[in-house]
Parts: sequence; C-alpha cells; structure tokens
Amino acid sequence: MALTGCSSSAAVREASEGRSAYGADPSQYGDLFLPAGIPTATVVVLHGGYWAAGFGADAMRPMCRALQAAGYAVWNLEYRRLGAGGGWPATFEDVAVGIDHLNTFDTIDASDVRLVGHSAGGQLAVWAASRRDTTPGGPSAVTVTRCVSLAGVLDLTEASRLRLGSGNVDALMGGRPAEVPDHYDQGDPTRLVPAQCAVACVHPREDQVVPREQTTAYVAAAEAVGAPVSLHEVPGDHSSVIDPTSPAWQTVTRLLAG
Repeated sequence: MALTGCSSSAAVREASEGRSAYGADPSQYGDLFLPAGIPTATVVVLHGGYWAAGFGADAMRPMCRALQAAGYAVWNLEYRRLGAGGGWPATFEDVAVGIDHLNTFDTIDASDVRLVGHSAGGQLAVWAASRRDTTPGGPSAVTVTRCVSLAGVLDLTEASRLRLGSGNVDALMGGRPAEVPDHYDQGDPTRLVPAQCAVACVHPREDQVVPREQTTAYVAAAEAVGAPVSLHEVPGDHSSVIDPTSPAWQTVTRLLAG
C-alpha cells in the first residue's frame, strides 16, 4: 500500500479519542489518530531523543498524520524520560503499559499492531517487539505483527562503551553493562533476539547521530539465531526517516505495510 504525506482533506481528521492517559504521570499518555474509514492496522510510534526529557512525541506528529492519511490507526506514545522520572525500569514499563493500553480502545484492532521507532525510540520499539516473561511489563498483551527500527540505538552494550548520547545509555540503564548486567539482559535489543515478529532495520547513509553499526550489530545478532530481520539503507540524515516528504519515506511505509 502506498502511503502519502500529510493531507488537509476531509478524509484526515483528529482522532475522536484524542489524548489518552495510561498512567498518573504527565508523561504517561498517547495521542490516537484515526483514519476516516476502518483502520488497516494499528501503528505505535515511538519518538527518539536519547531518552531525554527535552524531546517529546510532538516531533512525530507529521509522521503520524501521514500514516493516518494512509488508513492506519496511529498511537503516538509518550513515556517517562531521563530528567522526568524515566530510567530503569520506568521508561521500559511505560512503553509496555502504553502499548498494552491499546486493548482499551474499541475503535482499533489490537490483533495487528505494528511498531515503529526512531533513534532511541527504535531501541524501545525493537525491545517492545521482544518482550517476554523476564522483561519489564512482561509479555505483550497485544499482537505485534511487525517492527520497524529507524536509525535505532539497538546495541546498548556498545552504545554504553561509546558513550552515545553523552552517557544517556548508562543513565537509562542505571549503570554500565558490567555494573548492571541483568538490566542489559532485559533491555538491550541485541541481547533479546529473537524478537516475537519480523524486524526491519532502516538506517540513513548520512546519519551523524547514531552509528550505522548500531543497526548492523542487531541484524547480525538476529541472523545468528535465525530470526526474520532485514537491513535497509536509505538516503538522508538522521531525521530523514521520519520526514514524510523525504526520499526515505517510501521505504519506511513499504516496510510498515509488509
């Protein structure tokens, strides 16, 4: 299915549900966008920003609008971040509970949920696709059918060593891998292969924020256990993959559509 950019036509409208809280904290909410007709599927969108409170879900609204215009129900999920109550395990618990909150809506189908995340949100998306008894929040209560990582920080162990995000990985996880290995075992996507669904990893060729090796390390780990995974390099910089007007957008939407 071909997805288009933002539209101002009557076919695109605000979700009737609007903003919905899944917890008491101000950051525990999601914005639901509904298409004009019956949704094709439900897409959960997770923003990046190295898990820091200075970055929020509003940055993903153009992407959410484009997906809404294409017929998806879109859940733009906010979560507690570093400097605002986030860290281990709160950020992970929020993502788990926030995704499971989809079961409370009678206007969407929680049996076909597709996850997409950018940068740090890519880590959270792939992590959420890998949930199990041992991870924060436990196994997923919705059916995740595919996952797309957009320039994701997918190898937290290496990201800690490189001090990506000015040390935010250690802040998120509560320490370095040698100090809290159980946290990394439960939160690092590369340690949680295989995921519960196919994972497509997209990385921009001109990305200066997240090294390409963050994506290729995850792909190699998934391939080593026979998991369904794919690597897609696209033109553009770090933010091009969330821009519905960029050349990379066609790849992103093709992978979400399956």
